[in-house]
Formats: sequence, C-alpha cells, structure tokens
Amino acid sequence: MSRGGDTRFKKGQSGNPAGRPKKRRPNVSAFDIVFDKVLTVNEGGKPRELTVEEGLQLQTYQAALGGSKMAIRQVLKMIEKRETALAKRNKPATRQISTVHEQSAHNATEALAILGMIETEPEPSLGSDAEPRWKVTTWAAQAGLSRPGKRQLEAKDISDIKFFTKGSERLRWPRGSDA
Repeated sequence: MSRGGDTRFKKGQSGNPAGRPKKRRPNVSAFDIVFDKVLTVNEGGKPRELTVEEGLQLQTYQAALGGSKMAIRQVLKMIEKRETALAKRNKPATRQISTVHEQSAHNATEALAILGMIETEPEPSLGSDAEPRWKVTTWAAQAGLSRPGKRQLEAKDISDIKFFTKGSERLRWPRGSDA
C-alpha cells in the first residue's frame, strides 16, 4: 500500500460525514419499560387495571398465603417498607415534658454522702444532742488539693480546709503551702 495521493480518505475530510448515530432509546431500563405497562385483571368477575408492579405484589401475596417461604419473606419486607414510609409521613406528636428544678442543700448533701465524699462527725463541744456536722472525707479533700494548676493556698484557705476535712492531719499539702 502506498501512502501517496490516492488514499481512501481525503485529507481534511471526515471518514464519517453523517456523524455518530443518534441514540435509539432514551435512558430507560427494561424494568422501567415493563413496569410502566398496565394489566387488566379480573377480580370477582370485574375487570380491574393494575400496573405490573401491583400485579407482581398481588401474586407474591397470593403465593405467601399458599405457604411459600420466599413469598412470605418478601411480603414481610413489603410490610416493613410500608410501615417505614407511613412512619415518616405521619410523625408522632411530640409530648411536652415539663421539668421542675428544686435546689436544696439537702439534695447536694445526700448526693455527696452517697458518693462517700462527706461523712458526719459529731461536734464534741456542743454535746450529744447537737446535730452532727458534715465533713469532707480525706480522700476527697486530697483530690481537690492535688489538682494540677491549683494556685498557692493562703493561710485562711488552709485553716478552712483543715476545719472542714475529716482526718485533715493525713493530708499532703502542695509545695509552697504553709501547712
């Protein structure tokens, strides 16, 4: 074959002057085409029009009633799908719940006692009839003292901590404190 002037295609001229052929069908799947068809079904002697999808669902339902396990599973899936769609469409009414906040020192005291952060200690100077005084347990006070980034304690802070802590003599004070 020669590459001379006599070639099948002329220079600058398309080998396909008509261009690419047009698509014959739109972007529709075979299932869409089949599902768009309408069937006429006789129910109880009366004609009724159904889509193919409705007809398949009806057949699946009848097979499930006949005992087909696959059909029963499919019907259960259809029911679940329908229930989900109905739940989305008909959202339940929200109930208003009102809350009441009661602030009481007794609530906090009870919570701290349950957690073991405070204990009672009778005040010997007031006699046995006096109400016991709540004191912070040693471990809870130590946890507060051991917090990183805690500022230097002043003499007043140290005396208050000693007064309100049960077993304050066992506390380890942070460096720089005059305890």
